[in-house]
Amino acid sequence: MSDMNKNSQDQAFLEAVTWNEQGLVPVITQEASSGDVLMMAWMNRDALLETLRLGEAVYWTRSRQKLWHKGEESGHTQKVKEIRLDCDGDTILLMVEQKDGIACHTGEHSCFFRGWDSVSSNWQKISKN
Repeated sequence: MSDMNKNSQDQAFLEAVTWNEQGLVPVITQEASSGDVLMMAWMNRDALLETLRLGEAVYWTRSRQKLWHKGEESGHTQKVKEIRLDCDGDTILLMVEQKDGIACHTGEHSCFFRGWDSVSSNWQKISKN
């Protein structure tokens, strides 16, 4: 494929996304094999293009104001199996293969490992059965 065709396809892909005022779009990351929601992060245009190029998840870290290749330090990379865009174009769903089964920086499988316990009125760690 020529560079001109590739650039045209990339542009069409990016134009389908509804970016917020900061040029970001929220991304929900789901494990393809289990259906578990692993995390939520943000992407800018460069992160989305780099994700396409690498075939692994690359996000935009708002705290550090830079691209973040998931797993660059921990080794817990996310191989992208599918990219979906919601009906409004304002949220991306990444279906991934999570290396080593750990997505959260805490070492948990998912960043969503706490649930509200209405009996104790407290957040509790959810054990996966």
